[in-house]
Amino acid sequence: MVFATAATQALAKFTPYMDSRHKVPMNTQTYMRAIVPIGLFFSFSLICGNIAYLYLSVSFIQMLKASNAVVTLLATWAFGMSPPDMKKLLNVSAIVVGVVIASFGEIKFVLIGFLIQVAGIVFEAVRLVMVQRILSSPEFKMDPLVSLYYYAPACAAINGVFTIFFELPKMGMDDIYRVGPFILLANAAVAFMLNVSVVFLIGKTSAVVMTLAGVLKDVLLVAASLLIFRDPVSGTQAFGYSIALGGLVYYKLGADGVKNLARDTQLTMGSMRQNHPARARAFMIGGGVFVMALVVFAVWPTIPESYKQSPF
Repeated sequence: MVFATAATQALAKFTPYMDSRHKVPMNTQTYMRAIVPIGLFFSFSLICGNIAYLYLSVSFIQMLKASNAVVTLLATWAFGMSPPDMKKLLNVSAIVVGVVIASFGEIKFVLIGFLIQVAGIVFEAVRLVMVQRILSSPEFKMDPLVSLYYYAPACAAINGVFTIFFELPKMGMDDIYRVGPFILLANAAVAFMLNVSVVFLIGKTSAVVMTLAGVLKDVLLVAASLLIFRDPVSGTQAFGYSIALGGLVYYKLGADGVKNLARDTQLTMGSMRQNHPARARAFMIGGGVFVMALVVFAVWPTIPESYKQSPF
C-alpha cells in the first residue's frame, strides 16, 4: 500500500486523472468515519488470513474462504447497499457449495484457527462493502482511482504500525537482499495494479461480483494447470467446480437468460445441421475429442506409474 500511496499521489500531482477528488466533500471527520475503517479492516483481514495458515490446512482454508461471497452478500444487506434477495442468496450459496466440494480434502480442524479465519472473512467482506459504499453512495460517489488515493495511505499507515511491532523485530536487511529489491518492487507494482482493478470492478459491479470473480479465477487456474502443467484433477474437484461454474452462469444470466441461451444454442445447431451438415458433424466430433482429451489429461496423472509401464 506504500507503493499505491506513492503512485496515486504522483498521478494526482502530474496527471488530470485525480482531478475529480476536488469534488469529494472530504474533511478530517469524514476521513476518520469513512476511510480509516477500510484501512483497519484491510489490516485485520490480512493478519487473520496469514495467521490461520499456522493452524489450518490449505484445503480447509479454501473451503472456508468459499463462504466469502455469502458473507459479502449479507454485508451488503446489513449496510443497506442492496435489498435482501433470497433467490440471489440461494444462487450464491450453490456456488459456495461447489467450491467447498472442489476444495474438500484432509480437514485439519483447530478451533482457534477456525475462529481466526472466520474473523478474517468477515473483515474482508465488510472492507469490500465499505469500498463499494464510497464508490456508489450519493454522499461520496468517488471515482475508483480517487477512492484508492484516499484509502491507500490509511491502509499503509495501519499496516505499518503492525509491521513495526510484530514483523520488524524479526526482519533484517539480509532478508530484503535475499528476496531482491527488484522482486519487491515488481510485487508492489503488481499489487497496485490489482488494487486498481479491484476498485474498478467494484465500482462497475458490486462487492459480491468481486468475490464471485475469485471463484472464476480458481476455475481458470485449475483448468490452466490441467492443460499446461498436467496437474491431476480429481473427479471431486471437477464435479465441485462444475457446480460453481454453472452457478456463476446462472448468477449472470438468470433463469430467463439460461433458457434463452439454451434455445438459441438449439436453434443454431439445428440450422447448422440443416444448412451445413458436414460442418455440424465436424463440430460435434471436435467437441467429443476435446472432452475425451480433457478427461485423459485429468485422469492420466493420477494413474500409478506401475500401470503406465508397457508390458512389451
